[in-house]
Amino acid sequence: MKPCLSASPVHRTVLNNGIVVIVTENPAADIVAARMFVRAGSCCEKREQAGLAYLVSAVMTKGCDGLSSWEVAEKVESVGASLSADAATDYFLLSLKTVTSDFSDILALAGRMLRSPTFPESQVELEKRLALQNIRSQKEQPFTIAFSQMRQVVYQNHPYAMSVLGDETTMSSLSRADLVDYHQTYFRPDNLVISIAGRVTLADALTLVQQVFGDWEVPGQDIPLLNLPEINREPQHRIQPLETQQSIVMLGYLGSSVSCPDYPPLKLLSTYLGNGLSSRLFVELREKRGLAYEVSAFYPTRLYRGSFVVYMGTAAENTSIALEGLRTEVDLLCKTEISESDLQAAKNKILGQYALGKQTNGQIAQIYGWYETLGLGLDFDQHFQELILSVSVQDAIASACKYLQQPYISVVGQETAIKTVFPSAEC
Repeated sequence: MKPCLSASPVHRTVLNNGIVVIVTENPAADIVAARMFVRAGSCCEKREQAGLAYLVSAVMTKGCDGLSSWEVAEKVESVGASLSADAATDYFLLSLKTVTSDFSDILALAGRMLRSPTFPESQVELEKRLALQNIRSQKEQPFTIAFSQMRQVVYQNHPYAMSVLGDETTMSSLSRADLVDYHQTYFRPDNLVISIAGRVTLADALTLVQQVFGDWEVPGQDIPLLNLPEINREPQHRIQPLETQQSIVMLGYLGSSVSCPDYPPLKLLSTYLGNGLSSRLFVELREKRGLAYEVSAFYPTRLYRGSFVVYMGTAAENTSIALEGLRTEVDLLCKTEISESDLQAAKNKILGQYALGKQTNGQIAQIYGWYETLGLGLDFDQHFQELILSVSVQDAIASACKYLQQPYISVVGQETAIKTVFPSAEC
């Protein structure tokens, strides 16, 4: 194993079995946090198994290598530590936090959990029932319905079209054997990134990781290659009548992946449009025109092409004018230049929030492990800030003209309100 040393307190090492270990020495507090990323998330599911990665994460902490769910919980809680699993579109994550003196024990427990989960049948069925309740409850939430419709029309047959939870049909069909197969396929040392931050030295961290994971051998078969469908840009609209006092109006655009040169200007445009009380959408549509209960924009960072979304919650009688207002504000990005001062304000906002997101050991471990998992490398921490600062007004306009044209539209609200927007639609 060869550690990559630098003047920075962040070090990257690749173990002989392929595990990438990132260690950030931060002795300020007597705490150590770790994030273990498996390069597999909901993107690795078959469409008919949507929700599988989520279910693996829900059951993984419920028993491992001779320990029951209760025994796992007791080992963690008896020392005041935390240990949890989560699944996202692009990765699977096991997170832990503990005082330094207990780090070796909790890391060893996390290793057992990651390598040898038992997936008890009773826990699989329990977590399936809870997931199905969650899926059903989301069908009553206007924003969730609108965003689900948006994902489906933007991404079509791509895995990003599905919720990490899947749907009632796919979640109901999952079995313990599916969880075991997913685990055996993707949970392997050459598909793992371990990021550690806190009061621990590089030497001690590497020794502990080697003790827990060093004997984990790479399987003989290769990791399956993802054969993802091409995302064709076909703007269309989706509507859903719902007995609610407000309408959710949402516009979506197919953006770029995080590794694309267009990512920084799109991230800035999202911040300028809809991040906070001083954002363009908030000032123009809520403060000046009183149209919005809530209004925002978001552009999630994705390994593959992300979606650029603006949305508004508005009174039913304002549905049509709200849609027109959102479209106008986005269209203006191509027609009028953002002032240098407004662009600089957006840069300051995004970089300030970025700095605030790296205060705790957990946040530090998260961001470096995440960058490694996405294939961006440790240097992206500094590179991202440089990319944001280098975006010009012309870059912003060019990206808006390239990506933010002809939106996908998703509307949820009363049938009469939807008819004001799409008179010929069948509700």
